[in-house]
Amino acid sequence: MRGVWKSFGSVAVLRDVALTAATGEIVGLLGSNGAGKSTLVKILSGAYSADKGEIAIDGEAVRIDGPRSAIAHGVGLLPQELSVHNDLTVAENIFLGDLPMRRLLGLPAVDRAEMARRAGTVLKQLGFDHIDPGRLVLSLSVPEKRVVEIARAVAGDARILIMDEPTAALTDQEAKSLFQVLRRLSDQGVSVIYISHYLDEVFEICDRIEVLRDGVNAGSFATETSDHDAVLSAMLGGAVEQLYPEHGAATGETLLAVEGLSVDGLLTDVGFSMAKGEIFGVFGLVGSGVESLGRAIYGALGPLDGGSLTIAGRPYRPRNPRAAKAAGIAFVAAERKQEGIVADLTLRENLSLPFLDRFGSALRVDVGAEKAHARHWIEALGIRARGPEQRIRFLSGGNQQKVCIARWLVEGMALLILEEPTRGVDVGARKEIYRELRTLADQGLGILVLSSDVEEIAGIADRAIVLDRGQVVGRSETPEEPETLMAMAFHEAASPDAAQEARA
Repeated sequence: MRGVWKSFGSVAVLRDVALTAATGEIVGLLGSNGAGKSTLVKILSGAYSADKGEIAIDGEAVRIDGPRSAIAHGVGLLPQELSVHNDLTVAENIFLGDLPMRRLLGLPAVDRAEMARRAGTVLKQLGFDHIDPGRLVLSLSVPEKRVVEIARAVAGDARILIMDEPTAALTDQEAKSLFQVLRRLSDQGVSVIYISHYLDEVFEICDRIEVLRDGVNAGSFATETSDHDAVLSAMLGGAVEQLYPEHGAATGETLLAVEGLSVDGLLTDVGFSMAKGEIFGVFGLVGSGVESLGRAIYGALGPLDGGSLTIAGRPYRPRNPRAAKAAGIAFVAAERKQEGIVADLTLRENLSLPFLDRFGSALRVDVGAEKAHARHWIEALGIRARGPEQRIRFLSGGNQQKVCIARWLVEGMALLILEEPTRGVDVGARKEIYRELRTLADQGLGILVLSSDVEEIAGIADRAIVLDRGQVVGRSETPEEPETLMAMAFHEAASPDAAQEARA
């Protein structure tokens, strides 16, 4: 891609951008939210058309004027969210756009035997021939579903594969399985454009890194000879400062006390307490219960099977989210696009959604008050948007996350529960979010952060607990060493050496 320009209205999103990939090369495409990454790959995959510029494949200029055209030129896109159909079989998902047909009693019918044979061939090519082509996709694990997506692209003769945050919901082991598939594809001559916010995995899987910043090329780095700091400097436009703010000092007054919290099959006898103005962390690997604890406290899992809670000294029984909200508890889900935003509503409407009663009557919403509220938080949190009336689907992931947090920052809220608060968020936006969380805590808000990112918990939490199989397996009064937390998660001695062995 050469000399690519793209504007939306008066806003120039890409300015004379170039992107190249050799046959079989895995190229990491990095940049802060709003840098232009998504727009560039949407042009390559046919979702957008460039205002100016050229796309060449094998040295020949091509015209990509839609997704069908991109597929015809061998370009496959795997979006961040899974795009498989759970109620269809593996083979049906792979060949959904090009089903093999035969004649049956003179009428056209799907040739299921041929479809299963072809699907088996593709899966074997990817090293996943243990997956039965006739199996329902619903029964597959998340990484296996990713493989089905890749198989669909390979079956369609994709020679350029775009992957957007493919490991965001995967464990480390699942990510390594995916990397094995990508290396096989690379060996077979497929070029991969790999978008991710996780620098460690980018350096592990990519041959080269291209960085965009503010819609222009900001640097090209060979992973073998470069380092994290150089790439981060290119992304952020200067020296990389400390990602996490200084730890705070809680008031000492207990905000939330949890004793013996149990949810059948998910959590057993969980207990901890946190103070007003404290950022309290809960770390656990995927499947440890870290994805259930916040929902249990918020009432999203219904009544508890056991345990007692108090909020600001008053008894609190989690029954449903409405009761939690009335008790001053706010909740931001990990899956932002599924459970956080309403994509077709504006930034203004998303911000006021939980508290419409504060913006008018049951019959009429005061749009002017909503706009004033939205402008306040756009400025206070540095939300990058064209204004309150911009549809939230067009905001970057980091700015969408800021909206999800800001909607709860109203009078009367005492506890903010955050699941995976920076999943799919770039380094620059993560730093801004961490800074704002510390500011909110300093103002007295209690913040409960639940994350499978050990460095995040070590960096942002004042105190922390560690979960495994739904139980508390460790506690830390000063969780500043990620190795210590990781060692607890694996029930090892709390030492860096033990943690390294556990990770291995």
